[in-house]
Amino acid sequence: MPSKPGGLTQLGSPSTLPPSPDEAVLERVENPHMDTFYVARFTCPEFTSLCPITGQPDFAHLAIDYVPEKWLVESKSLKLYLSAFRNHGAFHEDCTVAIGKRLNALLAPRWLRIGGYWYPRGGIPIDVFWQSGPPPDGVWLPEQGVAPYRGRG
Repeated sequence: MPSKPGGLTQLGSPSTLPPSPDEAVLERVENPHMDTFYVARFTCPEFTSLCPITGQPDFAHLAIDYVPEKWLVESKSLKLYLSAFRNHGAFHEDCTVAIGKRLNALLAPRWLRIGGYWYPRGGIPIDVFWQSGPPPDGVWLPEQGVAPYRGRG
């Protein structure tokens, strides 16, 4: 079996769901196009966490955009990290901002933003947005493509 680039531990191996986001291992790989400004996007239309008070599930559509510099996030590790929230109790704002900050710390990208489009509980959707700073000049930045709440569909 060929060796995995950059010491990756999860890609191509059986993996179990991390018990919590803090225990999840996020991995990165080198960006082969460091000389190019481009946007990489991950969407998670079925993100789940728990209300820290009631324990009821909360659902969101996450959209993560970043302009990489040296590092790219390894997608399997990101999927496992995001899935670890399904048993994690935290408010919408905490989940969204914590994910953005953790990715920003791991990748040190030129720019990163996250949009957390949360489905309503109690009749009110809560949408949460965080970004690391202004986007770089000259980068094509498409809309995140999530409709304002009208059934989110």
